[in-house]
Amino acid sequence: MREVDLDVFAAELADGAFVIDVREPDEYRAGRVPGARPAPLSTLGAVVDDLPSDRSVHVMCASGNRSGRAAEHLQAIGVDAVSVAGGTAVRARAGRPVARGAAAEAA
Repeated sequence: MREVDLDVFAAELADGAFVIDVREPDEYRAGRVPGARPAPLSTLGAVVDDLPSDRSVHVMCASGNRSGRAAEHLQAIGVDAVSVAGGTAVRARAGRPVARGAAAEAA
């Protein structure tokens, strides 16, 4: 499974990275990467057809565990997926932007 650290992710996010958050809706609303689309791990299969095929899909969760599993699954079915190490918890502790509340976008 491919994985990037928060510094690499920050640069890729600044360049318009496509990001999904595989946590459950209440976790997603509590704090996420701005622009991340909700794609709960429990329903990940339902959004696969909506993922881009022309660029990497960055996968986030709280700590990196679920995103790692999701990225492995996506890679196995042909999606160029990369897990973000540390997840939103480390991102928030590092003082990086975190959006809260419901999002208007879905994956």
